[in-house]
Amino acid sequence: MRKFRFGFSGRHDEIDRWMQVCRSAEEAGYDSVQVPDHLGAASPFALLAAAAAATSRIRLGTLVLNNEFWNPALLAREAATVDRVSGGRLELGLGAGHMKSEFEAAGIPWRPHAERMERLENSIGELDRLFAEDGQEPLPHQVPRPPLLIGAHGDRGLELAARHADIVGFSGLSQIKGARMGSFRVADLEETRRRVDFVRAQAGQRADALEFNLLVQAVIVTDDAEKSAAELARDHAGTGLDTARKVLDVPYVLIGTPAEIAAELTADRREFGFSYITTHGPYREALSEVIPVVRDQVGETAARERSAATVQ
Repeated sequence: MRKFRFGFSGRHDEIDRWMQVCRSAEEAGYDSVQVPDHLGAASPFALLAAAAAATSRIRLGTLVLNNEFWNPALLAREAATVDRVSGGRLELGLGAGHMKSEFEAAGIPWRPHAERMERLENSIGELDRLFAEDGQEPLPHQVPRPPLLIGAHGDRGLELAARHADIVGFSGLSQIKGARMGSFRVADLEETRRRVDFVRAQAGQRADALEFNLLVQAVIVTDDAEKSAAELARDHAGTGLDTARKVLDVPYVLIGTPAEIAAELTADRREFGFSYITTHGPYREALSEVIPVVRDQVGETAARERSAATVQ
């Protein structure tokens, strides 16, 4: 079973103190900082280069780059540069892009989903070529390439991740049909199970080598999980989180005491394989309360298992 890793993405209002944010997160036990790729937000590779300068251990990820924004040669240059200056800490996350308004603002054609997915797969192949030993300078520090994360929810994206990725990103979000772009529905427990099973089936012999990343949409540390879940359900009607029970059941929302959340994460790792846990910037401090509890619980469980094995 894979060890837990914990990541966070920064908030829009943290750019002026970004290096201190990353230092503090590393000290709090985070394993990675992961930045998105949206217009109206800071440059992802500039943020990662700054994070590299401010830290010594934490991994540096994109969650995820919009492939349509990038020419593979330019992307390879940016990625390899950050990997080199960080001593090999980059994790390259890619996706097909989903916000039509950003394409329009950038003057980039909004292609059909199937075409965007085909272009994403082509880019992955081109990046592999550019990162190869005789590829484009500068070459990355990590060989043969930085770990590749593909974030997706639909069949085509997850099938692509199963075949090419080192890390599969599960956000649990899908666009609500007929609603304004960026309006998402959260997958329930059964849909999550189907998505995980689909990836494992598509990956075949690769399945056990894959790391599963879970993008947690909210972390609420509280002594009254039922009350907080009911409030969240009331505020997010129509997203699939219609009742407190659904809020408490889905892995994409963590509510409870640090010990309760740690137990939920351990159970979800056992059931789904989610070992790489990422949350958004506003919930970074809340998750940081959980990280040491998770690691203490895991350590205690391992000690008991070793003791039981010795007795046998």
